[in-house]
Amino acid sequence: TENQFLRRILIVFYTVYEEREMASNIGMMDSAYFVGRNEILNWINARLQLNLSKIEEAASGAVQCQMIDMTYPGVVPMHKVNFDAKSEYDMIQNYKILQDVFNKLKIEKHIEVNRLVKGRPLDNLEFLQWLKRYCDSVNGGIMNENYNPVERRSKGCKERNSRNSHKISKSLQANNSHNHGSGNGTGTNNMPGTKQGKIGRPISPAETQSLVKEITDLKLSVELLEKERDFYFAKLRDIEILCQAPELEDLPVAVAVKKILYAADAKESALSEAQDYLSQFMGAGDRNLENGH
Repeated sequence: TENQFLRRILIVFYTVYEEREMASNIGMMDSAYFVGRNEILNWINARLQLNLSKIEEAASGAVQCQMIDMTYPGVVPMHKVNFDAKSEYDMIQNYKILQDVFNKLKIEKHIEVNRLVKGRPLDNLEFLQWLKRYCDSVNGGIMNENYNPVERRSKGCKERNSRNSHKISKSLQANNSHNHGSGNGTGTNNMPGTKQGKIGRPISPAETQSLVKEITDLKLSVELLEKERDFYFAKLRDIEILCQAPELEDLPVAVAVKKILYAADAKESALSEAQDYLSQFMGAGDRNLENGH
């Protein structure tokens, strides 16, 4: 009957809700946290058809994103997940995607991103233990037979590479049109004869060595800049987490710092706005003291 049908729907709904609540509130003494790293690695490799040998290899957040995608097919925008993430910045983008999905699914789990991206084995093991416990609690841990993990990953990589190739293609087209525009009607550049002659001249070994050295120096400079960027980004992230702590987030200094962190542009107005906020608060505090006396 209709009543029995509705009753079954309510039972299923309640069961799923109860499973989510139970998985979202897994305590540190839960049996989930006594699962060994080998079992976790075997679980990941079997489900996602990967070949991880260390827990920290999952520190980028991509594995976690696909585990949730397998549990709730299609809910994770896999085309945005970067499986090649190496820098902390790229890893944080993956965890932002995962946290957004958690919020959408009403999973009350705060991700300790600043710890996970450091690649510490224990922190990553604990999060993966929780994730396994959660995934196993949904639908009894039964694997979706129609889910193809390799295809889902490759599709995301193809879309991401396609976007990058499109950008490069547009850049090359712009350069080519600029070069053609600077040439004459026959397609040859209007360059003096001496300069045209240099184009076809073979490069000497000394010049080759000099160019190789220059490229190496540039690569080192880029690596140093990336490390410096990641270092300062991690510092800003630590400050942001500190300012978001419940016992600190409403303090005037924390509010002022967040005004600077969340400014939409790089204008000086963010700093002056934060300073004005602190001045107003301090002024109000002084007036309250005077009125109290």
